Amino acid sequence: MFKKTIKFIYKFFATIFISSVLFVIIFKYIPPPITPAMTIAFFEYMFEGKFVGIDKKWCSYADISPNFFRALISSEDGKFLRHKGFDWEAIETAKHYNEAHKGKKKRGASTISMQTSKNTFLWHDRNWARKALEAYFTIMIENVWGKKRILEMYANVVEFGNGLYGVEEASHRFFGKSASELNKNEAALLVAVLPNPHRWTPSNPTDYILKRVNFIEGRMGGMALPKE
Repeated sequence: MFKKTIKFIYKFFATIFISSVLFVIIFKYIPPPITPAMTIAFFEYMFEGKFVGIDKKWCSYADISPNFFRALISSEDGKFLRHKGFDWEAIETAKHYNEAHKGKKKRGASTISMQTSKNTFLWHDRNWARKALEAYFTIMIENVWGKKRILEMYANVVEFGNGLYGVEEASHRFFGKSASELNKNEAALLVAVLPNPHRWTPSNPTDYILKRVNFIEGRMGGMALPKE
């Protein structure tokens, strides 16, 4: 019985490992039809009495304005091109801040790669199991996808509002244009609301969001983009 149990556990984890590797390889070339986060959010909205669909349209890296990617890196992860998935300095800083401000809103240190892992393969939650899986997928996509694919995936699976996913749909919804036509201000507005797209919207920015937009635009000019 003990041997059968060990064998079952081994097969279970081996299957999960092989499946995860295959999905990472497949999604390097093929857009994911849907993500776990989208599915969970759909049912959560339904249980809340909100009949929200899943509005999304895949847009390739070449068809997204460089302004969006510069705004994204400027806002979310200034060291994106230099790290291997984790900004250890930011993680350490966030750790000390949270220890010194217990009971207050926690400061995060997620990189674009970590956020992409979460949005593509996992669910939105704060627990050690999810964080461990996030780190696992982050290592894989950094080594299999590369920086350009990570940015492309992020831009297409991130949520900009209830059931609204991807920069292409968001561009049409808020500005009536495709993602390829976004100017600096529009790109910064889209990115500025990402920390909480259910609270903020680019169509009606608060004073706080406008301050974020100014900060993001100020950093965009010298922000480099990946070549690979």
